[in-house]
Amino acid sequence: MTTPLTTVIAPDGTVFRDLNGNGVLDPYEDPRLPVGARVEDLLGRMTLEDKAGLMFQTVIETGADGSLVEALGVISKSPTTLVVQGKRVNHFNVHKLPTPRLAARWHNALQVLAEHTPLGIPVTVSTDPRHAFHENSGVSFAAGHFSQWPDSLGLAAIGDVDLVREFADVARQEYAAVGIRAALHPCVDLATEPRWARQLGTFGEDTLLTSEFTAAYLDGFQGPGGLLGTGSVACTTKHFPGGGPQKDGEDAHFPYGREQVYPGGRFEEHLAPFRVAIAHRTAAMMPYYGMPVDLVVDGEPIEEVGFGYNRQIVTGLLREKLGYDGVVVTDWELVNDNLVASGQVLAARAWGAEHLDAPGRMAKILDAGCDQFGGEECPDLLIGLVRDGQVTEARLDESVRRLLRVKFELGLFDDPYVDEDAAEAVVGRADFVAAGLRAQSRAVTVLTNGMLTNGAILPLTPGSRVLAIGFSAAEAALLGTVVDDVSDADVAVVRLAGPFEPRDTMFLEAWFHAGSLEYSDEVVAQVRALAERVPVVLDVNLERPSILTPLVGLATAIVGSYGTSGPALADALTGVVAPHGRLPFQLPRSMDAVRASRPDVPSDTIDPVFPAGHGLTL
Repeated sequence: MTTPLTTVIAPDGTVFRDLNGNGVLDPYEDPRLPVGARVEDLLGRMTLEDKAGLMFQTVIETGADGSLVEALGVISKSPTTLVVQGKRVNHFNVHKLPTPRLAARWHNALQVLAEHTPLGIPVTVSTDPRHAFHENSGVSFAAGHFSQWPDSLGLAAIGDVDLVREFADVARQEYAAVGIRAALHPCVDLATEPRWARQLGTFGEDTLLTSEFTAAYLDGFQGPGGLLGTGSVACTTKHFPGGGPQKDGEDAHFPYGREQVYPGGRFEEHLAPFRVAIAHRTAAMMPYYGMPVDLVVDGEPIEEVGFGYNRQIVTGLLREKLGYDGVVVTDWELVNDNLVASGQVLAARAWGAEHLDAPGRMAKILDAGCDQFGGEECPDLLIGLVRDGQVTEARLDESVRRLLRVKFELGLFDDPYVDEDAAEAVVGRADFVAAGLRAQSRAVTVLTNGMLTNGAILPLTPGSRVLAIGFSAAEAALLGTVVDDVSDADVAVVRLAGPFEPRDTMFLEAWFHAGSLEYSDEVVAQVRALAERVPVVLDVNLERPSILTPLVGLATAIVGSYGTSGPALADALTGVVAPHGRLPFQLPRSMDAVRASRPDVPSDTIDPVFPAGHGLTL
């Protein structure tokens, strides 16, 4: 590993990092100067290559031993040294992480590498959510070494704004301990289309609750009022102007899900949380892949092109009307087709702009008003556009100013390094883990209790003989006296995964649980056979609004969860922690009702089995 630069003491006694190695305290290296002055000084020193590299954010891999990865891997497109020192890229989205100590070691090695570029611009490491249960390399990661909390829908089910702020502050501390200083979240889309695959990462269907949670989330991650500082994690709020109302509930990661529709005329309702994000100084915004269809805003028909390409949305609405001057980073891979690990070619998600070549797509994204290309590392393409006269260097300067400002506000130019001992002590700290576990239990939503008996079956009676299905042996023991035969049981407790239609023809498709919300006849028959012999308590994973119509008459009690470990569920079912959850969306009665509903309208299915807000108290 290259040796980090030493600090230098200027003649007036100021201690600084001599990032360009000229032995002089240059304005951009001077921690006493205002951020604006430092930005302008550095901008004036940057070459076209430096500027272009800053405008890309790509995925990076970590070495299992905390080393930099120099071989081409499953995810990364270039060796680390080449992309940092050769391409001048210094924003990276990290996926798999080793232990906290080794993650900190890797991060520090990455910063050393960046120090030895001509201007020493530090790296910003970002991440998708990684404090809950959902594992999808295109969306989020399970907690691993970090404290584990319910997914965002679970926080919405609890409905406690202070808890959201607490969670965000804990996540901030754990991120910062390993050098992660940017969060590719919160996701403040409204879960108004029951079939949409990404609801678990939202705060539900209610625009007012989502708006309150957005403010608290930004306060916890960035600082009070969203003001960035040296301890902050900069947030990217997504997916502007609201990614929930997907036609037929299909996701815009895929060509068949590219259309975003507003038949109920609720565009402003979906936009509302982003207004709050702007007021709370979100460091960045990310437009969604979705392509609006038949959308009219302020009397103006909107071009039917993905939001990242859409000048009316990014410049006209976000920048000019709403006054946002922060970073706009595109969602991943809008420019180039990509060869993925399976050998499959993944077409760029250029919805409405498929006819353009890669340079044309890049130029259109810049014209829309975006600052950074997500999931790409092709600065040579951008440099070519400038040298060919298709894009001005002044246009790059606009974006570079915004991107540099965030790095300076985070204090990365003055000290980007983290302490390995502190990383090990902070990540997964006992009180953080306990708070997350308690939140998981509180989020559990009791839908029915004692429907087939004379009285409530929950909380479970101490010493009950329990047949546990979907639990480990250690988890089952927390429920009562474990039995293996239904004839010996007082109650059966069964965990059910949410229903979906398995798909696996395209990259990432298998991770997006989409399609029907109905349980198969086989699952219903299995529950019926069990219920004929013993009272059944069902736990349903509500990653989407499952249709429970055939199960309500079979189970004695039904609870819903949104990312809950076995021990946390046991605590809720036995009354150790009182479950507090309320449904963050309605649970439809049938797929016919879902198909008849309007994707942009909350609680729009006829005669739901359970309305939004439903939940019993034990």
